[in-house]
Amino acid sequence: MSLQRTFKALSDPTRRAMLEKLAKHGRLTAGQLGEGVDMTSATVSHHLSCLKEAGLVDDEREGKYIYYQLNTSVVEEIWRWAAGLGKGEEKK
Repeated sequence: MSLQRTFKALSDPTRRAMLEKLAKHGRLTAGQLGEGVDMTSATVSHHLSCLKEAGLVDDEREGKYIYYQLNTSVVEEIWRWAAGLGKGEEKK
């Protein structure tokens, strides 16, 4: 995992909303992820590409559809990294 790519992907509110939608509903297509937002399918694809590159989502083709799902292992790795920040010894 590249923390830089992960945090860059997480810095965008649209991508965070997509992750929240996946967390709530499970596997969704790009069309389902783009429902209710004012953006083109190309923009949805760009955001999904960023999330995929960061390892935050996985995709799986079924017939003519590609389903996206949250990759919780990356989220867990971020939590472990952040939790480790507070465990360092205080310098004197």
